[in-house]
Amino acid sequence: MVRHVIVWTIKDEYSEEEKEQIKNGVKEGLEGLLGKIPGLVEIRVNTTRLPGSSGDAMLDSLFEDFDALKAYKDHPAHLEVANGKVRPFMKIRSSFDFEI
Repeated sequence: MVRHVIVWTIKDEYSEEEKEQIKNGVKEGLEGLLGKIPGLVEIRVNTTRLPGSSGDAMLDSLFEDFDALKAYKDHPAHLEVANGKVRPFMKIRSSFDFEI
């Protein structure tokens, strides 16, 4: 199994209200991929952070294996969400993948 974790920071140009809308869109879009992409076992987007957190949203996902993660990255359903609801709004993206 492979865990894929991403932390995003939203661009500064957005108001707090707009940031909440962006985070909701990211959560809805990415969590909606479960059952649509082979090898994706679980996916959660956390948007409620504790004080001191450096990011605005975090993806925590689990894949059957590394090949499933690679296929996810290029899957049309993922690309639609990533290009429409995530990438245009983020200034920082950090990721960490590991086997469990």
